[in-house]
Formats: sequence, structure tokens, C-alpha cells
Amino acid sequence: MAQARVIAVINQKGGAGKTTVAMHLAAGLARRAPAVVVDLDPQASATQWAAAGTQPFPATVKQLRAGAATVDLRRDYRGFDFVVLDCPPAADSRAAELALRCCDVAVIPVLPSPVDLWASLRLPQHIDDARQHNPALRAWLLLNQIEARSALSAAMQGALAEFGLPVLRTPVRRRGVYKTAALEGVSAYQMGARGAAAAAEIDGIIEEILAS
Repeated sequence: MAQARVIAVINQKGGAGKTTVAMHLAAGLARRAPAVVVDLDPQASATQWAAAGTQPFPATVKQLRAGAATVDLRRDYRGFDFVVLDCPPAADSRAAELALRCCDVAVIPVLPSPVDLWASLRLPQHIDDARQHNPALRAWLLLNQIEARSALSAAMQGALAEFGLPVLRTPVRRRGVYKTAALEGVSAYQMGARGAAAAAEIDGIIEEILAS
């Protein structure tokens, strides 16, 4: 069996939408091959999301508890082609350090505000540190909760440049369907016409990641 592709969804700032992104990336990836979300966040939002549904979530969701630093994610989840890590809101935590040391790709959701982006400016250093152990690590910023038809301000463009990491071409737009999906314990892929636009943008992000 080929080695699993590991994708960490990480940001040291809370409220950036990590769990929504992680759950939807996993749901989209599960349409291609077996996928698991490893819930590294002590708040266990991904675990609660999957448990809230009356139908099975498309991807498996597993909570990783204490002792994360001793876990071999590739070995322990070798039955899956895709492993998506929903990281805690602290890049210097042991779980986040583990994620960056073992993942192939780090996806960093950021809100369309220079203040929110500046709050995450330590992350590039954490990524550089992780590359000493994981030199093949690739990282992208993902613009999250973008308003339809809104242009990024000059301040936001400047903040993105200051971050020094590439930005995925496909953003996640602000859509009520993402909140509804969490409340219903499902993904946009399971919501028919209501979720079609959201599913399409997640597919776009996945295509970018897999093509890299």
C-alpha cells in the first residue's frame, strides 16, 4: 500500500476555521480514497461534529488524546490514504509540533483581515523549524470566510506578502452552509443542492493540494 498523504490544518490563532476546513477537506478526499480526520484539538470539535450527525460522516474521525508525542501517525493510520490533522490553536503545542514534523502539507486558514493574519506571523518560523526534521514539508495559506465579490484590501495584500508563504488560489467563501453542516454533523457534500457551491470550492482546494 502506498504511504498515506498527511495534511495538517493549522493556525496558532483560534477562530480561523481550522475544523471546518479539516472536516471538509477530509470529506472531499474520502470521495477519492479512505480518509481520516485525526482530532488533535483538546476541544474535540471535529469529534463532536461527526457525532452530531444522524448519518455517518464521509471520513472517519478519531480523537488523539494525551501522549500525542509518542504516536506514529503514518503507522497508526496506515489503513487510510489520506490523514487530515485538525490541530490545536497553538503552534508551539506538542500536538502541533508533531503534526508539522510528520505532515506532507500544512494548510493554514487565515481570515481576510490583516489583524488576524499578523496574529499568526510566528507560524512561518514554526514551519521552518519543522523543516529541519521534515524537509519536504510544503505549506500554504488558505483565505477563509471571504465575502462574495469583495476585493482584498491593500493592507491584507501587504500582510499576505509579509507572511512569506504561498496562497492557495481557491479561497473558502463565507457561506451559511458550513455552519449548517456542523450543526447537522455532515459535510456540504451530503447536503445536495444546498452544499453544491461549497463542495465545488473544497474540490478546487483539494485539486491544488494533490497537484503539488
